[in-house]
Amino acid sequence: MYKSIIFDLGGVMVDFDPKAYLVDRLCNAAIEEQVYDLTFGSEEWQQLDAGLVSRFNGNSSMLKKAKAAGREFEVQGVLDDWLHILRPRRRMQELVQRLKNHGYSVYYLSNIPQDVLELFQTRGILDNFDGGVASCEVHINKPDPRIYQALLDKYSLRASECVFIDDNLANVQAAFALGFAGIQMKENVGTLVRSLATCNVTLR
Repeated sequence: MYKSIIFDLGGVMVDFDPKAYLVDRLCNAAIEEQVYDLTFGSEEWQQLDAGLVSRFNGNSSMLKKAKAAGREFEVQGVLDDWLHILRPRRRMQELVQRLKNHGYSVYYLSNIPQDVLELFQTRGILDNFDGGVASCEVHINKPDPRIYQALLDKYSLRASECVFIDDNLANVQAAFALGFAGIQMKENVGTLVRSLATCNVTLR
């Protein structure tokens, strides 16, 4: 019997599709790929998620590499502007509250930099959760098994009693390997609710 539902944040609770954002912004496939590799897909971005560098130092390093690649203008624009793509999904917030109303515990487990975590806290995006673990706090990113274990340990949870939801298949597979039930968020809330029902997590 599942008792706890665990949600990723970006791409699940909040819109986050950097590749689509770059398509809209740059309208050039080759440049989009290059800028993605210099920003969202970069080592610095991973370090920011893990809380190993500050936003200032991470951005400075990305810009240095972008300048060497002749893409400083484009990367500077992305770093100045990208936060606006993080739009809360109201229906997901409603789902979290419905799950709580039906007696489930709800947590988040997210790869997220410190400044974005603080932004979400300020905006109230995390208010309905019973708790969670952010990568920047434990200095470990998904799909490293240790971050899943950190959540289990922090709240005395059993993986076999948890359902984990993430838009990234590798993260779902890592959770499954540890004994979680795993659901990849692909489309909309209705599809997710049907997937939860296959785990006998019902909202009726």
